[in-house]
Amino acid sequence: MEPTVVAVVGVISMVAVAMFSKRLGLAEPLSLVVVGAALSFVPGVPHVSIEPEWILAGVLPPLLYSAAVNMPANDFRRNFRAINTLAVWLVVVTTLGAGVFFHALVPDIGWPVAFALGAVISPTDAVAATSVGKRLGLPHRLLATLEGEGLVNDASSLVLLRSAVAAMAGTVSLWSVAGSFVYSVVVAVAIGLVIGHVNVRIRARLNDAVLSTAVSFAVPFIAYVPAEELHASGVLATVVTGVVTGYRSPARLRVQDRITETVNWRTVAFLLESGLFLLMGLSLKALIDDASDSGPSVGSAVLLGLAASALVIAVRIVFVAPLVLGLRRQERRAATERPRLDELRARLDEQAPPDHLTPAREERLRERAQRVAADLDFHLNESLGWRGGIVLGWAGMRGAITVAAAQTLPEDTPHRPQLVLIAYVVAVTTLLCQGLSLPTVIRAAKVPGDDRERLREEEQKLFAQLATTGAAALADPGLADPDGKPFDPDTVTRARSANSEVLAVDHLKAADDGADPLQRQYQQLCVLALDAQRTQLGIARSRGTYSSSALATAQRALDKEEARLQRMTDR
Repeated sequence: MEPTVVAVVGVISMVAVAMFSKRLGLAEPLSLVVVGAALSFVPGVPHVSIEPEWILAGVLPPLLYSAAVNMPANDFRRNFRAINTLAVWLVVVTTLGAGVFFHALVPDIGWPVAFALGAVISPTDAVAATSVGKRLGLPHRLLATLEGEGLVNDASSLVLLRSAVAAMAGTVSLWSVAGSFVYSVVVAVAIGLVIGHVNVRIRARLNDAVLSTAVSFAVPFIAYVPAEELHASGVLATVVTGVVTGYRSPARLRVQDRITETVNWRTVAFLLESGLFLLMGLSLKALIDDASDSGPSVGSAVLLGLAASALVIAVRIVFVAPLVLGLRRQERRAATERPRLDELRARLDEQAPPDHLTPAREERLRERAQRVAADLDFHLNESLGWRGGIVLGWAGMRGAITVAAAQTLPEDTPHRPQLVLIAYVVAVTTLLCQGLSLPTVIRAAKVPGDDRERLREEEQKLFAQLATTGAAALADPGLADPDGKPFDPDTVTRARSANSEVLAVDHLKAADDGADPLQRQYQQLCVLALDAQRTQLGIARSRGTYSSSALATAQRALDKEEARLQRMTDR
């Protein structure tokens, strides 16, 4: 079958499976794996094979970048303890535990190969878990933790896999592995920060949605390639680039650029994710054939994979328990520290600042106190709890990256076909077993969703603050148009009235071809108010005084108004 035909059939299949999965209430990755596995045994269906390096270096960076762009930086920072524990320490523990397990049952593969296989099956894939969680209304903090873990744990496992493969060819000490890990993280974060900031600055100068989106498609690889060339984690560099880009974009990129980029990236991410899971299913028959041709029993490899699946599930559940206890202690400390911080802020408001405290330093101290207070409120209002811990412990599905990573093992690795099949069994078993039962676990645990009333009040408070900011911008008696001429008083009054409708500019009406000078003044005043509101929203985001949900709602409202203003201006 021609590659073009295969690609077309594949896209149609992914769309059809996704459509029926939504109707049946199933997570799309689960359906795609099952459909792909069934098709792999149908006579005449071609065996689609892609080099694993293409998946790890060609598919993984854009997938992680698209997810990282949508990850609020404050959510990542506030959940860093949980994300770091799951994405780094749990990966390390799983790698070590699985390595000991594999070496005990198959001693002739050697310690380096055993740990390499352990690293392969250690990272989780959050796609299936978050798709189920969003549909069933899991709290935002739990979803953010799962998404953050999925962004970072691939980097951890690939670094450990690289060290284990290096150990196959020579002696690698524990200190060299630790040093390599630290170096990989530090260099990757530095590269990601630089590329993220440069990316936004360059695209802000293009003023063209198509060109900006085209550049964004290259950004993941611009971050990935130099990091890999420096023997750092290209995956982590890509993730950091995405987080920085997502944080900086609202302030620097035009709304048309961001809307166009979002739509295109959603399509790309859907095709890449769906293609990976479909390909994962389609590879089943070929993996079984390879394992059969190499000699040892396929059945023993499957049994070993099932046992390893039980091991990684158990390790995660055991590991999550102390994590939840630690988060609960963090919440109790927040409850204790919040009154003390309120007392400190009250003293700052009531007393004159010390002589050594300049006004700038005083302002930074106040902002710091406000940011810390917002973080404490986050831990108090968005508690994870033991119910969320149950879901977190059960949401440890592996995915297509596990299979691709297993296929990067050197060709001369002992029992390589069986090892790849073992990794495949672990991925499929956890994906189907945990993925299909996750809705039941969520319902049984009765995880409370987000407090809708609190979120609604928070959004109203934020919208009122933005409306006040817009009104203040329009209250300046020295308002003048770009030519320095004063605005028409009636037009200013009209704009102020419109701004009182929370996020304002709802009363915009297009004049004939935009030729009415008063209408132009009205648009300019609305843009002035909108710019002030956008600046205030950026300040609120940097201080963390509102939840990411409220900030996202306000951002969408401002974007909608900016897009409408832009359309009127272009007429």
